[in-house]
Amino acid sequence: MSYPPELDSWTATLTSALRLDGTGVDIPGVLDLAGDAAHAVARPAAPLTTYLVGVAVGRGTSFADAVATVARLTAQSAA
Repeated sequence: MSYPPELDSWTATLTSALRLDGTGVDIPGVLDLAGDAAHAVARPAAPLTTYLVGVAVGRGTSFADAVATVARLTAQSAA
């Protein structure tokens, strides 16, 4: 997925301001995650989903596992 180049600088600025330097951010992965939630559930589910995945990752769940959980749940919603 391509994304606006401004997201790179915004991510760098925000991670620095939040003292998350050195945190790798999978921008396309996060955008795909938000898109899946928005399309499978409702548009407002996108920021809520990405926030909750961030909380889960902060508590030790891998990003890949959290994304897999969202994918499973959104697939069930679409069915």
